Amino acid sequence: MKIFPAIDLYDGKAVRLTYGEYEKMTVYSHRPVEKALEFRSQGAEFLHVVDLEGARDGVGKNFGTAAELARVPGLRAELGGGIRDEDTVKRALDAGFFRVILGTSAMEDPDFLENMVSKYGEKIAAGVDIRDGLVAVRGWIETSAVRCLDFISRLEKNGVKTVMCTDISKDGALQGPNVALYKTLTEKFDLDIVASGGVSTIADIRALRETGVYGAIVGRALYTGGVDLAEAIEVAR
Repeated sequence: MKIFPAIDLYDGKAVRLTYGEYEKMTVYSHRPVEKALEFRSQGAEFLHVVDLEGARDGVGKNFGTAAELARVPGLRAELGGGIRDEDTVKRALDAGFFRVILGTSAMEDPDFLENMVSKYGEKIAAGVDIRDGLVAVRGWIETSAVRCLDFISRLEKNGVKTVMCTDISKDGALQGPNVALYKTLTEKFDLDIVASGGVSTIADIRALRETGVYGAIVGRALYTGGVDLAEAIEVAR
């Protein structure tokens, strides 16, 4: 299982939300690149970057900072948040991101998703943000009427290989991940599932590894010290 330390960007800073609510934002670093270097020094090989303003507003406002993160040597960085047209996809890939994550656009424009997967293959992943079993969009502000399992099935048919699944009810809460959800997803779909939301202890890493997920995104617990990144990477192996 791969470990993806997360850097969420807002106004050029590394922040974390609680339950996906922008009003419950904590700033952890005014210099996100320093945080990325710290993660690398602890053995990280990957970096999960999200432009929160882009996710909410559909327009990326942190691309300069994000691009700096993509250029950190020794880290393979992926980017999500506000990627809703091909120009933005190309811009992110040209900046050095090895993969981009389509969220709202994957949900609302399946033709665009299919076109991007056809053109860029595994450089395109999908993000599925889940609230009470339904897919949430626009930075988690809106909840659709689409069941997450139906949406993931559609993603699989469209050729997507990697899906980042976030249980919003767990995100930033440090209450443990929705292990049952991820076990169901790995059993039901032939996809690389990356679990996100709620990881707070090394025991959570072990529990996710047992579900068979491809990877786990770890955010707030790294910033608060609840999870040691080097240990998490070793346990995930």
